[in-house]
Amino acid sequence: MQKPYAESCDQNRDVILAVLREILADNKQVLEIGSGTGQHAVYFAKHLAHLRWHPSDLVSSHAGINMWLEEARLDNVSKPLDIDVASATWPISNVDAIFSANAVHIMSWQHVEKMFDGIGRTLEKDGKLCLYGPFNYNGTYTSESNARFDIWLKERDPVSGIRDFETLDKLAKKQGLSLLRDYEMPANNRVLVWKRTSTLPTLK
Repeated sequence: MQKPYAESCDQNRDVILAVLREILADNKQVLEIGSGTGQHAVYFAKHLAHLRWHPSDLVSSHAGINMWLEEARLDNVSKPLDIDVASATWPISNVDAIFSANAVHIMSWQHVEKMFDGIGRTLEKDGKLCLYGPFNYNGTYTSESNARFDIWLKERDPVSGIRDFETLDKLAKKQGLSLLRDYEMPANNRVLVWKRTSTLPTLK
């Protein structure tokens, strides 16, 4: 098996790292949801040595992630966890940070809702959630390229698509999360950062 590679990971890793270096300076345990190839896991763990990085994805991606981990030989990266966001139980709890890149637009909205339920079960009080990717605001695309990308996503899978910030923020609030920062990134992407201010989901 050839080691998987995504060019986009190399393109966005340094700008994401700059945000994580600031936001996660005082954190210790990071769960990455949807680690994909594993490139982000090894790169961020290498440059953020104070963090224990927990990659996760479906089992079908684990072989590729493990190839990156074996090559990097880092002490602060765990073996990939088997996490299906739709599952009612995840094999990890009590982390103080969760990171996910380019995931919510490739899954169904039902799975996005389930993912936030899982985040609510897993993230400690004062923990942080960091989402990277393209997002709409007030139902409007932030660029023509994002509009074209959304068309491509829906042609590939009708249940996928660029998500609205406002609807994601509502899901976050239900899990006791408050928006901390919204970073503008290159290529019409953002990093959204929430902080858990309550241990119990808020009421609708």
